[in-house]
Amino acid sequence: LNMKLSWLMICAEIMFLNPVTADCNVTSQRVTCDESGKKLHTIPISLCLNVTKLSLKNNNIALNDNDKKVLQRLTNLTELYLNENVISVLYNNSFCNLPKLKILDISNNYITTVHQAAFAGLNQLSKLNLFHNHITQLDSDVFTSLKSLIVLNLQDNLLKSFHIKSPLKLIKIILAGNPWNCSCDLLDLQKWLTTFNVTMENENNTVCAFPNTQKMISIRTAIIQTTDCGLKKSLETTVTSTSTKKLQSFASLTFLSPSNNDTGNNGTWAELPLLGKSWTFLGGVLGFVLSTTLLIFTAIKCPTWYRYLISYSHRRLEENDSEMFEQEFSADMNSFPTVPGTNDEHSIVIFEKTHAFVPEEDGFIEDKYIDTHGISEES
Repeated sequence: LNMKLSWLMICAEIMFLNPVTADCNVTSQRVTCDESGKKLHTIPISLCLNVTKLSLKNNNIALNDNDKKVLQRLTNLTELYLNENVISVLYNNSFCNLPKLKILDISNNYITTVHQAAFAGLNQLSKLNLFHNHITQLDSDVFTSLKSLIVLNLQDNLLKSFHIKSPLKLIKIILAGNPWNCSCDLLDLQKWLTTFNVTMENENNTVCAFPNTQKMISIRTAIIQTTDCGLKKSLETTVTSTSTKKLQSFASLTFLSPSNNDTGNNGTWAELPLLGKSWTFLGGVLGFVLSTTLLIFTAIKCPTWYRYLISYSHRRLEENDSEMFEQEFSADMNSFPTVPGTNDEHSIVIFEKTHAFVPEEDGFIEDKYIDTHGISEES
């Protein structure tokens, strides 16, 4: 009793010092503060620390770090109304120090993302209202820590699917007003609704938006081809397991080190931990850089190699080539017109003069047309 009286005195002092922002109603059992419609950008720090019900609706509160610190001081809070504000993201541990909170209303905001641990610490929360936000993707892991949650309102969001990984102990759920895609991604939600007999409020308006064959049919009764889902799931599982096994094999073969402490100096090898995502990313970047460098180097050097290959036409004459050359030359000589008054000696002289302009050969072929004996006698 003395404790309650002291809290009441503290709250009365705060309200006296801050008459504008501290509009609270103090009774012997609860402290109710109404800060609605005051165009507040932050949660007032002048709130009574023993407040049990706090209404902050119709303001401009974004729930930043300072707001979280103020809320963490209100450990006796059981009801919190933050509807009609400008909250866009629910970060982890947004309400971490409110163990007595039972009702949380964050409807009519601009929430697009809900982090996995956004509602961590709310062990007594029984009603959660996320009506009319912009949430496009949501996982059941967000609500697994809420052991006492029985009513969940997700109406009028942008959800196409809602994966139920672990069963939620809900009594009532509101899912109307979302563009549900009644395909394999909605199968676990449909099974959960049927198996646990959860009350789905406004079921007639909770219908499929996709595909066209299921349009305007309740998501609870929509026909989903489970055979296709099983095949798709098995393929995904096979691909995932195969990739994991390959990565583990690579790591076990590559990253080994001797461990004297664990093996008793027996010379065996112990595996190091598998590579993290950062190492895998670094390896991919290095491989990309090396391959790109190799391609650039090849593209630069290819024209030079191509010119070397095309310009190389020199080759040694074989013996068969020389005989062919003699035959062709004889045919050409026979085709020349005969000049009157000339004899064979003149012809030989003409040939010698003509042959003088032929580029020097490599020295491997003997020219049979040159009279070596005659030249030696003349010299």
